[in-house]
Amino acid sequence: MHADAPASEPAGEPREPRERREPGRPHPRHRAERVRNRRAGAMRRAVALGCASAIMGVSAFGAVAASADDDRSTTATASASPGASNAPADDTISAADVAVDEGPAVTSGLSVAAAPFTGGTQVTVTGEQLDEVASVVVGGTPATIVVADAGQLTFAVPAVSDTALGTAAEVQFADAAGLPVDVEAPAAVVAAGTSVVQPLEGELTGVAEPAVPMEPSTLTLTYTSDPGIDAQVSYVLAYWSSYNSGVYPVIDGYDCANFASQSLIARGWAMDGGWYLDLATGAMSPSWSSSTALRDYLYTRPDRATELGDAQRDLVKVGDIAQFDWDSSGDRDHTAVVTRVEHTATGTKVWVGGHTKDADYWDVDTALATGGGSVTYFSIR
Repeated sequence: MHADAPASEPAGEPREPRERREPGRPHPRHRAERVRNRRAGAMRRAVALGCASAIMGVSAFGAVAASADDDRSTTATASASPGASNAPADDTISAADVAVDEGPAVTSGLSVAAAPFTGGTQVTVTGEQLDEVASVVVGGTPATIVVADAGQLTFAVPAVSDTALGTAAEVQFADAAGLPVDVEAPAAVVAAGTSVVQPLEGELTGVAEPAVPMEPSTLTLTYTSDPGIDAQVSYVLAYWSSYNSGVYPVIDGYDCANFASQSLIARGWAMDGGWYLDLATGAMSPSWSSSTALRDYLYTRPDRATELGDAQRDLVKVGDIAQFDWDSSGDRDHTAVVTRVEHTATGTKVWVGGHTKDADYWDVDTALATGGGSVTYFSIR
C-alpha cells in the first residue's frame, strides 16, 4: 500500500491527482479597508494598518504554502466525497479599521479674517473634539473661550496695542495638557486632469486606499482699527493743547471731564438725559463736566462701559477712560482718555491724553508716581 493512500483504497490502484490551481486563477488576495488619512495621527494609523495588512497578507500567504505542503502528504478526500464542492472559498481578507483617539483638531478657517485691535470680536472655528481645547492664543495674547462643544468653538479676540495694527497674528490652540491642537485644511489628492486607478477587488496593495487628506495649516487674524476709536483718539491728539474752544466751552482749571466727554461724542456716543451739553445755551449735566459725576453716570450704563481696576490693566484698550483719585478720598479728581497701550513681558503700560494736565501721551505710572493716589478705568464698549 502506498504510504499516502487512504486505507480504503486498494493497493496498487492509481492515486487520484491532488487538486491544482487553474491557470489564471489568482492567489489569495488582501484588500485593506479604506482608512481616513486626516492628520499626523491618522497617518500613523494608516501606517499601522498598512503594517497589519502586510502581516495579514504574509499570514495568508503562509497559510496557502502550508496548505500546499499538506496537499503533498494527504489526498484530496474532500473532492472525492459525494456532494463536495470544488468552488473556491472567498479569498478576500479584510483588515478592520482601528479607532484611534487623536485628540482635538480644528478643520476650518476663522469665521472672520480681521478684527479691531481693541478686542471683543467673537470668532468661531469648527473641527473635532473641540470641547477638549483649553486655551486659545492670538499673536501671543491669551483669548477668552466663549463657548465650546465637540464640533465648534467660539473665542473673543483679545485687546492688543495699537502697534499691532495691520499685522497678521497667528491663532493657536492647546489642550488641557498644554499640547498644541492640530489646525488642518483639506488638500486635493490628485492634480486636476489626472485620474486615479482604483485597485481591483481582492488586489493586494499593502496600503490604505487614498482619501482626502488634511494638511497642517496656520490660522491668522489681522488686526484692524476701529473707526469710532480712531475718531476719538484723533480728536484727543488734535485738541489736547489747542482746546477746540470755537465749538466747545472751556472750563478753566478743571476741563478734563469736559474734554473726555467731547472725545466720546467724536467716538459716536449720543447724549441722553443723564449726560449732555447744550451748545446753544452752554448748559451741561454734572456727568459731562465732573469726574466723579461721570463715574456715577457710567455706573448706571453698563451697556456703555465697564469699570476696571488697575490690577486689570491688561484689559485696558485705546479709547478707554482713565480716572485718578490723587488723595485716595474715594472720589475722582482727574479724567483722561487712553491714547496708547503696550503689552510687555513685565506688564502692561498705559498712556493717556487730556486737558488740565495737558497731554497727548502721559505715562500712567509716571502720573501715579508724581501725583500719588490710584487709577481706575472704564472699558468703553
